[in-house]
Amino acid sequence: MNSEYDLIIIGAGIVGCVAAVAFGKQGRKVLLIERDMSEPNRIVGELLQPGGVVALEKLGLTECLENIDSIPCYGYGVFYENEIVHIPYPNINGKPARGRSFHHGRFIMNLRNAASKTSNVTIYEAVANDIISCPLTERALGVICTPKGESDIRHFYAPLTIIADGCFSKFRKDFILKDVQIKSNFVGLIMKDAVLPFPNHGHVVLANSPILMYQIGTHETRVLIDIPGKLPSNGSGELKKHIESNVLPFIPKSVQSSFREALQTERLRSMPNSFLPPSTNVNGGLIMLGDAMNMRHPLTGGGMTVGFRDVVILSDLLSPTQTPDFNDTGLILAQLQVFHWKRKFYCSTVINVLAQALYSLFSAEDKYLYILREACFKYFKLGGICIAHPCGMLAG
Repeated sequence: MNSEYDLIIIGAGIVGCVAAVAFGKQGRKVLLIERDMSEPNRIVGELLQPGGVVALEKLGLTECLENIDSIPCYGYGVFYENEIVHIPYPNINGKPARGRSFHHGRFIMNLRNAASKTSNVTIYEAVANDIISCPLTERALGVICTPKGESDIRHFYAPLTIIADGCFSKFRKDFILKDVQIKSNFVGLIMKDAVLPFPNHGHVVLANSPILMYQIGTHETRVLIDIPGKLPSNGSGELKKHIESNVLPFIPKSVQSSFREALQTERLRSMPNSFLPPSTNVNGGLIMLGDAMNMRHPLTGGGMTVGFRDVVILSDLLSPTQTPDFNDTGLILAQLQVFHWKRKFYCSTVINVLAQALYSLFSAEDKYLYILREACFKYFKLGGICIAHPCGMLAG
């Protein structure tokens, strides 16, 4: 293998793969490092909002949504006590906006396949151990890694490194001062052959805390149960009892039998719901991207949309016409300032704020928020712009 590249990307996840494709198509020589290339199995990253689909189109990667049994999504059904409100996505160019839901691992493997077929992109299965930095300027110069199944250390050099190693980033603490905040966990299970009240829609049940349901395959429907505070023990059976007592009664009656069966037969899996406000990239030769740099509560399913939109903007700002040489650290840092403010229009001031605000509202931790939650639901029932505008923002 070569040891020198134009760009090194750590993490072949959602953001790392599309970034590798985008920069590879621009003629940059890219090394994409991933510790494990086998298909991941996660309970999040399964719903792509319409704005994310549009961004994927701009990146020329819509084929990655095909041949994985993905399900079209046209909006939401919201359930509160004994009432239901239908919230469709607004139209885009006269046509109904469409999101897609799928098994996360299948989508990732399609993205990795697209990256492997892109000219100038090399995928290397290895653990990234450390960032090589200049001892005088602290500018990132490359990556030290250990190939999978080997003990030898390899050094790779590039004038620019993108860290996109996800929500559990091992490098975040070295370059971002802000702390990750966790207020709740999602507990996930899959219902088999459930007939949802609104086919091809996401479902939000406003119980003691929000419950999400959406189809991710022909026969599978994902259920995500938000549990605030400390998660009850799964091993002792406390978690299952908690769900039976505090969640099952709120599930729509048409799918209660499917939910009950899944609760008895499926392995309960959990994932922390994290919040991390964005930071400006200020380290020479290095960019933090994706969940490694910015996270919002996954209630609104905006993470992949933010990631894809970030790559669209960043690949434009760092294109050969705007940034000919990645060795020009001053120009890149200036472009990253532009990137930070450009992404605020769709990310920080829309998707991030909406996700945190809706979660605070829907989880209703005190009596005042409970009143506001009821008011919000009644607002949705008015229809028209009262659902089109909020849903348009949520859809990215």
